Amino acid sequence: MTQSQPVEAKLALEVESEQRYLDALYARLDTVKAEARSELDRVRLGPQGGTHQSRSERDAMARIYEDRIAQLREVDDRLAFGRLESDGGDYRYIGRIGLRDADLQPLLLDWRVPQASAFYQATAATPLGVRARRHLSTDGRRITRIEDELLGDLGDPDRPLSGESALMAALTAQRTGRMHDIVATIQAEQDRIIRSDLRGVLVVQGGPGTGKTAVALHRAAYLLYTHRDRLASSGLLVVGPSRSFLRYIEQVLPSLGETGVVLSSLGSLYPGIDAQADDPADVAALKGSPRMTELLRRAVHSRQVVPTETQTVEVNGESIDVSPELIAKAIRRAQDSRKPHNEARVTFVSHALAALTSELSARLRRRGDTIDDEDVRMLREDVRSSQDVRVLLNTAWLPLTPEKLLGDLYARPQWLASLTPSWNEQKRSLLHRDRGAAWTISDIPLLDEAAELLGEAPAANAAAEAAQRRQRALDIENAENAIRNMGVEGLVSAEALADGFAESGPRLTAAERASTDRSWTFGHIVVDEAQELSPMQWRLLRRRAPLRSFTIVGDIAQASSPVAASNWSDAIRSLGAEFRLEELTVNYRTPTQIAALAERTAKELGLNVTSSQSVRESEWEPRELTVTERALVPSLVEAVRADRMLPDPGTLAVIAPEALVGELHAALHDEFGASIGLGSASLSQSVSVMSPRTAKGLEFDSVVAVDPDGIVAAEPRGVSALYVTLTRATQRLTVLKVS
Repeated sequence: MTQSQPVEAKLALEVESEQRYLDALYARLDTVKAEARSELDRVRLGPQGGTHQSRSERDAMARIYEDRIAQLREVDDRLAFGRLESDGGDYRYIGRIGLRDADLQPLLLDWRVPQASAFYQATAATPLGVRARRHLSTDGRRITRIEDELLGDLGDPDRPLSGESALMAALTAQRTGRMHDIVATIQAEQDRIIRSDLRGVLVVQGGPGTGKTAVALHRAAYLLYTHRDRLASSGLLVVGPSRSFLRYIEQVLPSLGETGVVLSSLGSLYPGIDAQADDPADVAALKGSPRMTELLRRAVHSRQVVPTETQTVEVNGESIDVSPELIAKAIRRAQDSRKPHNEARVTFVSHALAALTSELSARLRRRGDTIDDEDVRMLREDVRSSQDVRVLLNTAWLPLTPEKLLGDLYARPQWLASLTPSWNEQKRSLLHRDRGAAWTISDIPLLDEAAELLGEAPAANAAAEAAQRRQRALDIENAENAIRNMGVEGLVSAEALADGFAESGPRLTAAERASTDRSWTFGHIVVDEAQELSPMQWRLLRRRAPLRSFTIVGDIAQASSPVAASNWSDAIRSLGAEFRLEELTVNYRTPTQIAALAERTAKELGLNVTSSQSVRESEWEPRELTVTERALVPSLVEAVRADRMLPDPGTLAVIAPEALVGELHAALHDEFGASIGLGSASLSQSVSVMSPRTAKGLEFDSVVAVDPDGIVAAEPRGVSALYVTLTRATQRLTVLKVS
């Protein structure tokens, strides 16, 4: 037996011991799932009759158990990932959710509870009462490796310690097109930010590879757990820069045990529209500027029109001359209400009908007719139903939709010119588009702004609304009684249970309702790649979170949008709130050699970047090759082939100027076949060809950066786009320069 064999044998025993504990955790998880299924079956098989109220209670409780089962199913993979050993020798296991045994003794701590914070925050200098931290690596329900970190005196010099840190294992793991759930590798700098206060605006600034997105998502999960009462009813919104980004992260929050989150790209923040393409840079810059707010305001006001001369209308054979002043007075009364256009129109119509009825009554009285109060009511109905009157009132104040208003503004150059006397014709032409053209990402905040100015059409039946409010109050009272009777206090709120008492249709979660309701306001909003947002997009988000509760993450140096600001104060000015700034300074993703090349290139081109310290080196040095334009495609093919021939090459992104993406994809597809993907829809494939904008926020094992000078020239903030390109790789980087 060699000298190392006793140590290996001891380590094997440690793994066996951890496996036994993990088996017990999974046995308990299976028991809890079985109990939840049993309760669900009991509810479903219960009496099907009874009152509507009892049926609604049964359906709502079924949904509670369905949600619980779904949560337990989501956390089955990598249920437990760590263990803390206290100075007293006690163990605390850390995982995705909390588990207790039948006697309610804790078996597994949820990673978000305060008792688990030492797993992320303890260091050798500040051990926080912990003498050892163990990371558990698993494959399914089997432990594949244990990794120990010694933070204090174990008191046992012969005790074996094993493995590199979980952080380094996560960093060197291949990228799969989905963001790795790195909850087990959140470090102290990140953990402090994740657990910071919910209130106010938190800005997290960090360079490439510092874990901004990981912090954003884990903060979302932490806030949902810690402030469940508030956020369960109001919801939490996570905003990403693109659909590809959302596909990249969409599995992270469910794996952390949270499914009640709205994920939205900037193009889908207006219900019913999913804009995928954006305008050219100069058009997007104009649409994103604050001046569009005043333009839309003037556009709405201009649709409230006083006739230039007297109009004659017919009501039941009687002719009435309607003076411009009568309409103008009704318009002023409506405008004085300060309500949105469509809601104020009710006031306008009411005053106009009253004035027209008075005119008709006076005309009949002058003719000798006797008019009493009942006659006046009948005359008002005659006036209201007159086709001439309807045309007159609609001409003066037409109800509008946001789509109609914005579409007219773009398609009617004469109207736009009347609203923008200080603009030149070139600027106006930027907004021109044909009716029916697809909405762009930059149109979304303008539609939302228009919706705010126009308002919703009022409900036709105010009595029905009042009845709904009374029923809601009764539902909450009944829900409180149901919760007490069923013994499920703490599992659901009375308000949430009352949501299941609707007479028809499925009960929706707050997240499901929020995703379809433009007026919904969230308890908290997380914005990733926030440096790209325009002032108009920030105005939209401000309306979605009136309490100004935000987590904003990004890197000003990576801003490529034509409306992006050069500092955070200017970037989020439209939020109208003060903010606190946290910085991430440790680069976990990008190897030292690649980070140095990217920072050097950016600084040489005049870009002010946030310096960070990389925690690792790559075994591959970055390659910079200069080729002729004719040799570009053959050189790219050779670079991709060489990378694919490596053992376990992982994912590769070819990032090129937008104008070259299609050509390069076709060439690689001809050479390598269907394994070559194109753009945002190709993240599941081993090789993807995309532009710097599509690559933003993503990471790959290997990157081939094509024509850096072309990338710089192709975008208004091309240096930032190049910086993004050079910092996407976690292992290997090849730069193909074109001479």
